[in-house]
Amino acid sequence: MRRAVDRYRAFLREPDVARLLATAFVTRMPIGMVSLAMLMHLREITGSFAFAGTAVGGYLVGMAAAAPVVGRLVDRIGLARPLQVTGAMQPIALAAVLFAIPLALSRPAITVLAALAGMFSPPISSLTRTLWRHRFDRDDERKIAFSVDSLLVELNFTVGPALVAVLLTVGTPAIAFGAAWLFAAAAVPLFLRSPAPRYWKAERGGRRHLLGPLTEPRLLLVYATGSAFTFSFGLLEVGYPGFAAAQGAPALGGVLIAICSIGSAIGAFAYGAIHLPLPVERQLPRITALMIVPIAAHALVASPWLLATLAFVAGLLMAPALTALTLLVTHHAPARYAAEAFTWSTACVVASVGAGTAAGGALIQASGPPAAFALAAAGVVVASLLGLALQPAAIRVD
Repeated sequence: MRRAVDRYRAFLREPDVARLLATAFVTRMPIGMVSLAMLMHLREITGSFAFAGTAVGGYLVGMAAAAPVVGRLVDRIGLARPLQVTGAMQPIALAAVLFAIPLALSRPAITVLAALAGMFSPPISSLTRTLWRHRFDRDDERKIAFSVDSLLVELNFTVGPALVAVLLTVGTPAIAFGAAWLFAAAAVPLFLRSPAPRYWKAERGGRRHLLGPLTEPRLLLVYATGSAFTFSFGLLEVGYPGFAAAQGAPALGGVLIAICSIGSAIGAFAYGAIHLPLPVERQLPRITALMIVPIAAHALVASPWLLATLAFVAGLLMAPALTALTLLVTHHAPARYAAEAFTWSTACVVASVGAGTAAGGALIQASGPPAAFALAAAGVVVASLLGLALQPAAIRVD
């Protein structure tokens, strides 16, 4: 433990690291707030959860579709202009959704504006990961950076929804959505005024292809592995509330998700602190293989206490696997496509979690939560098998 603390203390003492981490946390607050706050606000003003869910779905689809385009622009012309445009356009679109009633907007108009807000979402989360690649040259330093980054994302997904929940309790959905808007409007100015632009390394040279980083076969394999893995996340996110509803205790769903997130945060801390002699290509399939057992066991238990224990154990392995995947994007993405490569990774995650959520909802409706958990285990199996193909070939000695 002392060695782990010393490693993190040394990391935090690196120039500007503490400021960069603080900036990353604050500027990523919208990822844990906007979707939930928008959902509750639109449900309040329209009386329809179905419409609210459709609009939020459009927001997420727009975000996933446009992120690689913004990433490519950043690679070609730098940070400032793409972020200035997205940092202005997204708050305008979100403000229109917030004031949909005074503006007398129709439901189709609200849906279009929500999608536009997603399309102009500044890809700060992806750019922060790219920034760690630029800030540190060695894999051991990058592993700590990506581990801390994963921990901060878990905090964003914990603190953000909790803040929305508090504002919904003491205020109204419009107030909660307004708070989310404030964080979204402040994100780009804070990021551009932080030390981040100072460490950005633009790669102007090199021949560029229309498909960008998608021309790299091993990077495509990393994306496929990450997609199979995060598909399981979507299944778990709907599986836990489904299990809770079947138990007659709806609040248990949020507790199970929180327990899994706590496990993931602890796993991120541990993975960043320890030194593993194996290359990351060999670590990934081993981590995902270990995760198969607790996920598969989800489908076999009926006790909330047992499921909570399994959720914590599964969470312990989530962040290390995601950190390993992030390192592999760094390994296999050409420098001239650095930002675009990470935005493609984010797009794959968003799309896969969404697909898992949709599949999980259908399975729970038809067969119950065990079916969703079983498919989640199958997704991790696929990720583990794909990860095996990423391992470097053994060196032959004649």
